Amino acid sequence: MANNQCIQLKGRVFITFNIKAVTGLHIGGTESGIEIGGVDKTVIRDPLTNRPYIPGSSLKGKVRSLLEKYKGLRQNQRIGQGYIHSCDDPEEYPNCDVCQVFGVPGERDFATPTRLVVRDVMMTEESAKDLEVSGRTDLPYTEVKTEVSIDRVTSAANPRQMERVPAGTVFGLAEMVYSLYDGDGCNVQKDIERLRTLVEGLQLLEDDYLGGLGSRGSGKVKLQDINVTLRVGEKYAEEKQPLGSYENLEALVKDLKQIQDQIRQRVG
Repeated sequence: MANNQCIQLKGRVFITFNIKAVTGLHIGGTESGIEIGGVDKTVIRDPLTNRPYIPGSSLKGKVRSLLEKYKGLRQNQRIGQGYIHSCDDPEEYPNCDVCQVFGVPGERDFATPTRLVVRDVMMTEESAKDLEVSGRTDLPYTEVKTEVSIDRVTSAANPRQMERVPAGTVFGLAEMVYSLYDGDGCNVQKDIERLRTLVEGLQLLEDDYLGGLGSRGSGKVKLQDINVTLRVGEKYAEEKQPLGSYENLEALVKDLKQIQDQIRQRVG
């Protein structure tokens, strides 16, 4: 962000929800299969509790990737082994909803603050206790799924073991914090409208998958118990203002315009 920019935080929208694994969930961790019994692909775990969790970076990155494909954005920046879209043109950036919401590298002098923060999501206590006492997991909190790939030349079988969080497990509360800015390079009214981009991304996520092995059945998730609240800039220290509570994402989508209207009235 340029040093001379004058930008004001006008408010923040907080979206919290639970994430239910409809099918087994695999978000990869450190490959330490020998230590935990020979599993080829392990899941990421909280080092303090040993419970699997959903990193905020994985959730945010997946939603961004789905939106880039949905909007047909050019994949122009290399990240690891792949590419993502990231505006490198100051003329393109102001009208790119994805880069405005999810951010671009800070060294680009035309960049404004990233609107979206996504927290890590821990396994709920209820789900953790259920898995602890159920006796139905192969490893602490997880199942081991064996897959067999076939060499198309020799027809030899190559079995692999994948670690997954079992279907039915709930993670929460997930929290997404969406900031509303005004000033140089920012327009609070556009930020309010771009809230729709984030909700579209969550819809795409439910229809796709989270984590790895999605094409083979893993990673289908469902968002539940959604709450939307607001803090307004001039009254930021006061309690969050409720905007709506929803059983599922479909209900939130139906009410999105009303939520945006409430934000406009309160933010000004």
